[in-house]
Amino acid sequence: MTIADEFTTIDAVRNFNRFYTNFLGVLNKAYLDSPYTLTDVRVLFEVGFRGGVAASALTRDLHLDPAYLSRIVKRFREDGLIETTPDPEDARSQVIKVTDKGQVQFQEFVRRSRAQIAGYFDGLAIGEPERIVEAMQTILETLGADRSAPSPAIIRSPRPGDIGWIVQSQARFYTEEFGWDHRFEALVAEVAGKFLSSFNPDKERCWIAERNGLNVGSAMIADGGDGVAKLRLLYVDKTARGLGLGKLLVDECIRFSRDAGYTRLSLWTNDILDAARAIYIKAGFRLVAEEKHRMFGPELNGQTWELDL
Repeated sequence: MTIADEFTTIDAVRNFNRFYTNFLGVLNKAYLDSPYTLTDVRVLFEVGFRGGVAASALTRDLHLDPAYLSRIVKRFREDGLIETTPDPEDARSQVIKVTDKGQVQFQEFVRRSRAQIAGYFDGLAIGEPERIVEAMQTILETLGADRSAPSPAIIRSPRPGDIGWIVQSQARFYTEEFGWDHRFEALVAEVAGKFLSSFNPDKERCWIAERNGLNVGSAMIADGGDGVAKLRLLYVDKTARGLGLGKLLVDECIRFSRDAGYTRLSLWTNDILDAARAIYIKAGFRLVAEEKHRMFGPELNGQTWELDL
């Protein structure tokens, strides 16, 4: 990074910080229409969420000066929101818990905070909230304190809009990564559209991998006829590589296909997709056919793989 690039990055961060502090009202003396500051409310949030916490833990986790925290605790105690008892593990500290009155105030702050956030998103266009959440998650994962422990993912059924996400995410990825043209997006849209229009819940299924509230993977089983299931549109976003999601999705496809009474599971891929092919081979698929093609622009080697169930 050059000196010019470094200053551009620093200026961008500072500019974002100014925007964000104003956006959240961090500098306001009254936060969430209360007589308390943002730091005051954050302390009450932590005590309320944890159901009781040592003052020494709060100073460490919130990076607060002990004397500053002591003044906040004193004010909350005078307002009847918290009560304190000696910390049995640290004679210099105390354990802080919310009172019944404090619990009511804590829940009210939670309600106001949720309403404030919802208000920010209400006026946004479809897709913009997801972009914002994704950007926030990128910051957390990149600059967070614990970068060695990736967040777990869940595998779930699709919700309205998820099939459209499959088309969009795969079209973007394969265009950017491999230079495939619009015909690939057309193929994905055709497969996805047919899945929706002729969906048979007894013989077909779709799975979405979700991590931190964002879609990061997908797979489908479609009825190929004559007892053959087709594994379609396997995808794992590059932000979730290395978590074993591809294998997990393929395992779900195999399990469902067996339970649905299929005798064979078939899939079509291209040999440049090394990570996917490795998963298929490990799962027991065998290569049954391959041929050169230019369906998506560049010359590719298409392959058909099958697994006897």
